[in-house]
Amino acid sequence: MQLGSLARLIRSKNAGPFLLTIDILFEENRHYERVKKSGKLNKSKIALLYQLREEQIQIYECDQAKAIKISFPRNVSAGSRFDLDVFGGQQHSPLIELDI
Repeated sequence: MQLGSLARLIRSKNAGPFLLTIDILFEENRHYERVKKSGKLNKSKIALLYQLREEQIQIYECDQAKAIKISFPRNVSAGSRFDLDVFGGQQHSPLIELDI
C-alpha cells in the first residue's frame, strides 16, 4: 500500500528560507503505526528520493498527533533566482507513492 493511501494529509512547506518540512498526518492510529513499524520511511529513503545526505535529514514522530515530520535543507533558498517552488508546497509528491 502507498503512503498516500494511508495518510490523511501529506504536505510540504518552507521552514524558513533554507529548510523544507514535510508533514504526514494520519486519521487512524492503525495507519500511523503501520507506517512507523514498516521502517520504510527512514533517512536512507528520504535521502534517495530528495538527493540528500542522510545526515541532512531530521525525522520526528508525534504519537499524540498521529503525525510524522521530516525536515531537510532546500536545494536553493526560497525566492532565489533558481527557486521553482517559492513556498515549498510541491515538494511532498515523491512521498505519495512510497510503498509501505
